[in-house]
Amino acid sequence: MSISPTSTTQVNATPHYETITGVVERLTFHSEESGYTAARLIRPRTTDLTTIVGSFANIQPGQTLQLTGFWRDHPQYGPQFQVTNYKETKPATLTGIEKYLGSGLIKGVGPVTAKRIVAHFGLETLDIIENQIDRLIEVQGIAKKRIKLIKNAWSTQKAIKEVMVFLQSHGVSTTYAVKIYKQYQDKAIATVTENPYQLATDIYGIGFLTADKIARNLGVAPNSEFRYCAGIIHALSEAAEDGHCYLPQKELIEKVIKLLTTDTHQPAEEAIAQIIKDMALREDLVRESIRDSFGEKILLCYKPTFFHTEQNLAQLITRRLRQPIVQDMPRVRAWLERFTTSRNIQLSQQQQLAVEMAAYSPVMVLTGGPGVGKTFTTHTIVSLWKAMGKTIALAAPTGRAAQRLSEMTGLEAKTIHRLLEFDPKKMGFKRDHENPLPDSAIIADEASMLDLFLAYSLVKAVAQGAQLLLVGDIDQLPSVGPGKVLADLINSLQVPVVRLTQVFRQAQQSAIITAAHQINQGEYPPMEPISDNPVSDCLWHGGGYQPEHGVQAICELVSEFLPRLGFNPASDVQVLCPMLRGLVGTRNLNMVLQGLLNPPAPDKVEINRGGMTLRVGDRVIQQTNDYNREVFNGDLGSILSIDTEEQEVTVDYAGRPVVYDYADLNEITLAFAVSVHKSQGSEYPVVIFPLYMQHFMMLSRNLFYTGLTRARKLAIVIGSKKAISLAVRTTNDQQRYTRLWQRLLQPI
Repeated sequence: MSISPTSTTQVNATPHYETITGVVERLTFHSEESGYTAARLIRPRTTDLTTIVGSFANIQPGQTLQLTGFWRDHPQYGPQFQVTNYKETKPATLTGIEKYLGSGLIKGVGPVTAKRIVAHFGLETLDIIENQIDRLIEVQGIAKKRIKLIKNAWSTQKAIKEVMVFLQSHGVSTTYAVKIYKQYQDKAIATVTENPYQLATDIYGIGFLTADKIARNLGVAPNSEFRYCAGIIHALSEAAEDGHCYLPQKELIEKVIKLLTTDTHQPAEEAIAQIIKDMALREDLVRESIRDSFGEKILLCYKPTFFHTEQNLAQLITRRLRQPIVQDMPRVRAWLERFTTSRNIQLSQQQQLAVEMAAYSPVMVLTGGPGVGKTFTTHTIVSLWKAMGKTIALAAPTGRAAQRLSEMTGLEAKTIHRLLEFDPKKMGFKRDHENPLPDSAIIADEASMLDLFLAYSLVKAVAQGAQLLLVGDIDQLPSVGPGKVLADLINSLQVPVVRLTQVFRQAQQSAIITAAHQINQGEYPPMEPISDNPVSDCLWHGGGYQPEHGVQAICELVSEFLPRLGFNPASDVQVLCPMLRGLVGTRNLNMVLQGLLNPPAPDKVEINRGGMTLRVGDRVIQQTNDYNREVFNGDLGSILSIDTEEQEVTVDYAGRPVVYDYADLNEITLAFAVSVHKSQGSEYPVVIFPLYMQHFMMLSRNLFYTGLTRARKLAIVIGSKKAISLAVRTTNDQQRYTRLWQRLLQPI
């Protein structure tokens, strides 16, 4: 049975309230976002299971609950007890105590340990744990070290419950109570009471809207300056998530008014403008005055770190460009002729220019689409630098891109975060202008992925006199983070740039590469209709005009078609989607593909978190930069193990095991299907790419181009010709608000 939180039923106008008690047998539905739950309850002296529905802060199988509510008859699911209020009581039976302890409530106690403890202490178990926990040493298999762990977990659980009760009393979902407690410890309630908006800054997954809801329930006035300031910062943060480094003040005010308007209060434009002015005076934000093309004055609003980082990056690059490297160019050209002759290779004029320019440029950009020889040109530049006696560091924004760069050059390549040696203690990189990289030449591949902050950290760490080569495809999607650094460097006309455009004969044989270039030129790409014996490496599957037909087509491709071609769906195939939502969005497809590629089995441990099942063997993706664990946004891994006793999940990232507490599992999600944005910097043997009008808001030329070029051996586009045509025609006209290229033109 499955019950969705949108289920509705007729309820009597005057329901008869009563109180029942029982032990939670299992959960059939639980939304961590809203707390809405459908569960099955065992009541005393009955054998039938009772269905209960309602909102619960933290419900686990094995809990004994006293529930107040009323009975109703659901048209589809029959009799249900609608819970309006509840409280937890101590389990009264041995089975209840055992289930309660082994439910995952306490780290260090799983089902096996719970069974041993209850077998030894019987009905006194919970009193023993509460008052004489050291007696657990009497239980076979429990050592002192584990008792200490259980003791800490028990006291933490009690404290977390206090936080949950506090938040619940203010009408707020307690999904993040564990993370709140981990962040603030004993100061959790005090911090939330004093400044609820701090949660949006400190807790991953809690946004302004949740913090604002808490604040209003705590009595913070809708027109308080405190709330207005938080709203302004949130609006700028949301803009940063869309890639902007700043917002024009007029646009910022519009967003803040929309954000802060309630049923009883609408902020005045003048009030928000005054708060912005005051925040600028306090240096809580930076206002910059510029003139538009008509000479009109415009005020731009930055978060301080964005303004100073953009300004400092421009100044660093400008200083480097003013210190050219003196080079004996006849000698370089003579080496290049010997190098190409000895290997019987020929460089195009563009490639030759790029290699020569790399000999003397302090900072340089090499760009171009697929099949134009970026890889070979980069390899030749590495060979030249080696011949010149330079020490070379290779890096890329993601682990997969770094691995590909290493394979391409034969040298070790690292992620940029590892190259710069991130230090979790100071939440910053060890390598900077005071402690620069020891290398005399650095190559950063997939540079279109560099956001403002990572680019600044990289440039800052390049030693004086060392060279920096940025390699990337300018036509791909811009960075997930704020800015469009590669495009700004190129558009400034201040940084040496070589754009490779000639597609080589071997690459012309790939329909993927041909299609990518035609997409870039706004032309409908040639794709071979799918058949049992495909000739092309770029196929089109009509998949019907409706998304549900697309889901069915993907299942058939994964389970039947691709295995016949010799591909392993579990390791070779990646589904890429324009969006998270919808039938052909990542969320739904991940559930479908998980059932196909990694179905449940008796020997596979699984847990449910936030409505998502995680199972040993699942492919997962990291959703945020976690500097403590050294895993970063977009890293792909697979679940190695789930420890229900320790409440830990171990994920394998390219041979490196990383351990997550249950409380931090919202950092990862299933990755059988991922968004095109998350796929940047990666390549996969096979890409399945559904394009439907359901996602018309996201369809664009650079999204289509980026997704298609992630495929190394085979690309299969599923969807309607109408959606494909829309993607090809739509250029991403929404410009990101950045001023890096203008700052590169300013004197320092």
